Amino acid sequence: MNASKHDPSRDSADTSTQGRDLNRDPITKAPGAHPVGVGVGTAVGGAAAGAAAGAFFGPIGSLIGVVAGGIAGAAAGKGVAERIDPTGEIDYWREAHAERPYVAENREAGYDYDRDYAAAYGFGLQAREANQDRHWDEGLEGDLGRDWDKHRGDSRLDWELARPAARDAWDRADRTHRTYQAVDRHHEPRHTEADYYDANAGYGYDDYRAAYRYGAQARSRNDDRLWDEDLERELARDWEQRRGTSRLGWAEARHAVRDAYDASSSYDSYDNPSYRDNAYDEHPAGNASRDALKVGGGPRV
Repeated sequence: MNASKHDPSRDSADTSTQGRDLNRDPITKAPGAHPVGVGVGTAVGGAAAGAAAGAFFGPIGSLIGVVAGGIAGAAAGKGVAERIDPTGEIDYWREAHAERPYVAENREAGYDYDRDYAAAYGFGLQAREANQDRHWDEGLEGDLGRDWDKHRGDSRLDWELARPAARDAWDRADRTHRTYQAVDRHHEPRHTEADYYDANAGYGYDDYRAAYRYGAQARSRNDDRLWDEDLERELARDWEQRRGTSRLGWAEARHAVRDAYDASSSYDSYDNPSYRDNAYDEHPAGNASRDALKVGGGPRV
């Protein structure tokens, strides 16, 4: 890939994001098909709704529980569809994209985030949300490549240039979903056996879910950091914003948060070779993302 891929015919396009709908379903072509696209406006309002509803921000992305007509907390429990908050992804890639090798290789072409790359990242995100039972493979890539021109809006990137950004967004979205699935798989059958569990308090796993996910998310940002007083103070400070619908106060949640923080290397989806192979092995940019977004593997205390 090189700067010769620049398409001058698109240079006169409006550089605003008005022509793009990042919530458009890349498969069905329906505008606003992403659940968050139809739900955010009915909740607290705008980007703040995700945070208020218990979104988990950080290297592995944010999950929002989506219900008919609005948004529920990320700890809302089974039966509530969970999707990735596109606002958090836009903000993440706005900062992170500059370090991606495919961006550096074409820097002289003058591509920018808002006009060119945001559409590709949004396309990859929505593709993952619409194809949760598929892996990124030649068949999927071919389908997306054929659809790219219909969804690129004002982006000047052809599919060859957009593909690695779309793949990066797919991988991050996939990793986010799989991380939280693994957290629930690991902790839900065990939480009632934990020393900190109080059967008389009336709390269920829907209360503990937010704490376990918060601990796993914290580990994803601090892979080599031991749990210490400073880290606990940082997590305690943000718990009220991250707890969603959980009824646990910090005094009740802290042990579950630490349990997840220490147990994160046990989440079995990251011990599954087929997942690692499918998600990253043939994608150099994804390998870098895997290191940056890694969950677990750090020492326990």
